[in-house]
Amino acid sequence: MKDLFTKVKTFILDEEGASAVEYGLLVALIAVAIITAVSLLGTKLSGTFTNVANEIGKGAGGGS
Repeated sequence: MKDLFTKVKTFILDEEGASAVEYGLLVALIAVAIITAVSLLGTKLSGTFTNVANEIGKGAGGGS
């Protein structure tokens, strides 16, 4: 019975698994931040290219 309590105590005090979970959560949070930033940048960049294309179209059509 004492051996069982020793094993349970060792299992509870072992923090190796907790560290792995913490690193996993940290990586997931960083991934979400990167995905959000890239998504926002992509939307902004798409709008910029659309504006540039429209201005080029106006310039090309205005000379005729």
